[in-house]
Amino acid sequence: MKPLTLFSTLITGLLLSACGPQGNDYHVSVTGNDSNTGTAKAPFKTISAAAAIAQPGDAVIVHEGIYRERIDPPRGGNSDQERITYRAADGENVTVKGSEVITGWEKVQEDTWKAVVTNSLFGDFNPFLDLIQGDWFEPLGRPHHTAAVYLDGHWLTEAPLADSVMKPVGKTPLWFAVSDTIKEGTTTVWAQFPGVDPNTRVVEINVRKAVFYPEKTGINYITIKGFTMEQAATNWAPPTAEQVGLIGTNWSKGWIIENNTVRYSACSGIALGKHGDEFDNTSANSAEGYVKTIERATARGWSPENIGHHIVRNNHISHCEQTGVVGSMGCTFSVVTGNEIHDIHIRQLFTGAEMAGIKFHGAVDAVIGNNHIYRCNRGLWLDWMAQGTRVTNNLFHDNGPSEDIFLEVNHGPALIDNNLFLSKNALLINSQGAAFSHNIIAGGIYVYAGEQRLTPHLKAHGTEVLGLAKNESGDDRFYNNILIGPANLGQYDKTILPVWMDGNVYLNGALPGKAEPYPLVLADYSPMLNLVQKADGWYLDLKLDPAWGSQQERKMVTTELLGFVKVPDLPYEQFDGKSYRLETDFFGKKRDIRKPFPGPFAAGTFEDGMVKILN
Repeated sequence: MKPLTLFSTLITGLLLSACGPQGNDYHVSVTGNDSNTGTAKAPFKTISAAAAIAQPGDAVIVHEGIYRERIDPPRGGNSDQERITYRAADGENVTVKGSEVITGWEKVQEDTWKAVVTNSLFGDFNPFLDLIQGDWFEPLGRPHHTAAVYLDGHWLTEAPLADSVMKPVGKTPLWFAVSDTIKEGTTTVWAQFPGVDPNTRVVEINVRKAVFYPEKTGINYITIKGFTMEQAATNWAPPTAEQVGLIGTNWSKGWIIENNTVRYSACSGIALGKHGDEFDNTSANSAEGYVKTIERATARGWSPENIGHHIVRNNHISHCEQTGVVGSMGCTFSVVTGNEIHDIHIRQLFTGAEMAGIKFHGAVDAVIGNNHIYRCNRGLWLDWMAQGTRVTNNLFHDNGPSEDIFLEVNHGPALIDNNLFLSKNALLINSQGAAFSHNIIAGGIYVYAGEQRLTPHLKAHGTEVLGLAKNESGDDRFYNNILIGPANLGQYDKTILPVWMDGNVYLNGALPGKAEPYPLVLADYSPMLNLVQKADGWYLDLKLDPAWGSQQERKMVTTELLGFVKVPDLPYEQFDGKSYRLETDFFGKKRDIRKPFPGPFAAGTFEDGMVKILN
């Protein structure tokens, strides 16, 4: 996909600022030695050794190979101009794992094998004793550990009982473990390897709770670039506790996480999350639990000056059982763009209230754009204080059983434009103050009639809480969208607050709401929508009628048209205070500003048939 115009100024500025004064380069190689000096000719053996001495302005360059360690950077940079950068050497494949290889497997029966490891392998953290737990986590009647067993890089499934792993292999091979609680003891692992001798293959187990995660908060201005990072024993990451990811920022500012492959995390892949404190995981049953969490976070420095401003871009994130990207308040003022996120919470061995491709609380002035999100239980979940947020140019498909996007107890403003919502369920709205413009919405829509929880609204472009208010339904806008059955904006006929709808086209059974004065309804028109993956990328086939551009009066979507949202009494505007004017489409192509064509594509995009929409 082409980069968004919205991002160009911000990201170009960051890139230029990141090219500030040159520091030292420290090299790391699997053939190195940690007693070396870290030069290209005398590299370190571990990334952690380089991290221990890297100072603001320095770069840690990691060469080809597999590194099994958890990097806990003791310091960050001073500014965008003086970052500490961790990157894979140009053109070299570098993998960092939170696992260790296990050998010496003994056959028990048929496809079941056993291995015994000493607990000294785990140090102070044994994931086979570490239960997944936390606020709003539901184990579904059985224990789940942060441990995992992998065969040739792909994980097996934890069995609920010891007997299960002794039975014939089902659809998914299983593992089960018993671990002594003392460091001097052992851990015994039983695993199913159908038709395979595990001693001839690569079998690994989780050992570390993260791959790149600072133990201290306030480790700012770090760049992580070009790695494969995988196989971590992360725990549940609710908004009311410290949020540890396979990669995590831990209540810091100004990280850039780019061009990485992040996969196989027991819970979350990338965490832009909250700090930890003595109140972690004590708030799920309290009506004021998250409000108090916000108050404590403010006391711990939650502000534009101290927290957030991260960039997460062009990463491939998959196979995480809670979220691909998570963040509670630590995600403020951040840009998440160009990521491919898939296979998130698809095993569904447990459940809860925090699972999605991206799950953010407090996404203040965040931009979520140009992402490809599919095969997740839910695509994007914006919960509490999505204020000044923009969701733009994303492709959602094959998500479920939940929906592409869930907006929960926000007061807005939030602009959602130029997206493709192609899953069976498209929108779940339990919120206020959202504007949907120039989207394709091809799935079901559900709107809550009224929500009584009191949730915060904030000072414009800041984190200061100005008050709490009920989330009465409505105060949303729908302009210039294409809706395809079963999409039904009649869901908004029951809302408490007014809604605004205009310039929308309804196809193949999609239904308008009463708020739209002149909807263009073509009940029998099938757009022949078909999304296809080919060897060189993803292609969309879509039948759109150019006549729609003139059959219905339609206005250019601007800050002025969208007006002010009710509770915070704020306009829809960009993170830098500039006005919106949706002049360009999904590809950055100019729209006819006098007669803007509905949906995310400018008129004529599909005249020649199927179009490639992303690589």
